[in-house]
Amino acid sequence: MIQVGDKLPAVTLMEFNEVEGNGCSLGPNPVDVAQASAGKTIALFALPGAFTPTCSAQHVPGYIAQHDALKAAGVDEIWCVSVNDAFVMGAWGRELQAAGKVRMLADGDAVFTQATGLTLDLTGKGLGLRSNRYSMLVKNGVVATLNVEGPGKFEVSDASTMLAQAKAA
Repeated sequence: MIQVGDKLPAVTLMEFNEVEGNGCSLGPNPVDVAQASAGKTIALFALPGAFTPTCSAQHVPGYIAQHDALKAAGVDEIWCVSVNDAFVMGAWGRELQAAGKVRMLADGDAVFTQATGLTLDLTGKGLGLRSNRYSMLVKNGVVATLNVEGPGKFEVSDASTMLAQAKAA
């Protein structure tokens, strides 16, 4: 499992862009994790799935609500990572009004999730291999803090915990 002091996996995630610009076309676009995190402080959180109850009602909305406070604490970007495809992540972000606040990054093949060792096997519940629920503060591509939730919990990966860690960093 990834630990504090480790670099983020050198993989590519996908992001659905609603608006063309800055070299990005409409639709799914690749996000090279190493390049996208270089020189930045990122509040990264991951969750089991788009449109799921806790994720939609609490996890993502908390980060959207704390966007300004996290930026004031030195966070450059907020990333939400889930084992879903870019179209689903784009639709979910649109529904939650995450644009400009939280980057909704798709790990469709679970490559990032497997590389971090933070997988959650929900086979038998119809969801297959997913991401565990966690958050991490990342500085220049290196994990500075890591908060992994216990099974079925939502206690340490929330936006308030991340905000306190960003302020302390």
